[in-house]
Amino acid sequence: MDQFLNLLLPALISSSIVGVAIGLIFKKRNETIAAEVRNQFEQNMTIFKTNYLWKEKSVSELLGQIYIQFNRTNRAFNRYKNTNLYLEAKVLKDGNEKIRNLLLEKAHLIPAELIDDANQLIEHYDVWLEEFARHRDSENPNLDQKFIYAGPLGFRFPKKAEENFKNKYHELRNELYA
Repeated sequence: MDQFLNLLLPALISSSIVGVAIGLIFKKRNETIAAEVRNQFEQNMTIFKTNYLWKEKSVSELLGQIYIQFNRTNRAFNRYKNTNLYLEAKVLKDGNEKIRNLLLEKAHLIPAELIDDANQLIEHYDVWLEEFARHRDSENPNLDQKFIYAGPLGFRFPKKAEENFKNKYHELRNELYA
């Protein structure tokens, strides 16, 4: 029995030491994995918050305002009969300028898939505003011209671009607030 105890005692001590060593190794490994998971979560959360804030700014500072200006100028265009200088100068010109300026000033908020559409709109509005200045802003405006159009100059209004902007507004707004 003494011989058994002499063998058992060193075996218990050595197995305890090995168990503690293995436990410490696994504890350290678990802490490392937990830290990596925590870091990855924080990175993902930062990316999510950044994307969310960008989308929120895009909707509130760009897309929402453009959406309202599109509707405003469409309603004015549909009401336009003959030569209505007030409607043309105060609503259409103002709306066209606001949309163009928003696109230029808030370009960093334009979703990547709408860049080509934005360029088409800016080009159309630049030509339209140039024509407006040529025919209406001068001291002797040309009142014979019924309406200012950029289409005959090869710069028709890009309806598809307007539609894409409106769709993106609805998509982001629903994603953020629905």
